[in-house]
Amino acid sequence: MTQHDGDTADTVASRLSGRADELWRRLRLDRLAGGRQGDYVVRSDMRRHPETVRAFQAIRRLLVAETIVGVAAVVIAIVLSIRGETPPWAVWFRSTVVLLITLSLYVFAWRAQLGYYWAFSRLRLFSRIFPVVTLVIASIPGLYPLWMVVEQVVFSALMIGIAVLLSTAHLREVFPKPGPRLRT
Repeated sequence: MTQHDGDTADTVASRLSGRADELWRRLRLDRLAGGRQGDYVVRSDMRRHPETVRAFQAIRRLLVAETIVGVAAVVIAIVLSIRGETPPWAVWFRSTVVLLITLSLYVFAWRAQLGYYWAFSRLRLFSRIFPVVTLVIASIPGLYPLWMVVEQVVFSALMIGIAVLLSTAHLREVFPKPGPRLRT
């Protein structure tokens, strides 16, 4: 991809996001993913509020850290395999699935930042559930090697950070739960 003179990385990213959003809407994926609340979008002034913008910047940073942790787990498993050690199947399964789940959270964060309530609620739900599930599974004796248990604790801490950000009074105000739809 080439940049035009004067374009910043943010401008290019914004342009790509706009094109992706256009395709996403054309395919009606918000309706598919969000169900009856798929079209509910919060007020634009609230989405652009500096506190909202900062929160989603922090969430993106935490998701990048999650991705780094996930990729590191896969790399460690590969290196161990190359060295002749055989990581348990649970390591391969967990590291692959969690990396894919983390990547799906980027979609929720992207759509939530654009104001879609369904994406905000899913991101908030998953950021609360994943740490609990991860820590419970990590506590099963002998299932994972110590390095994977540490990786899961780090993963959970990052997810809890996302949950805390999504639970602030400001973001709860930005994303009020939609009321029931009236039937005509």
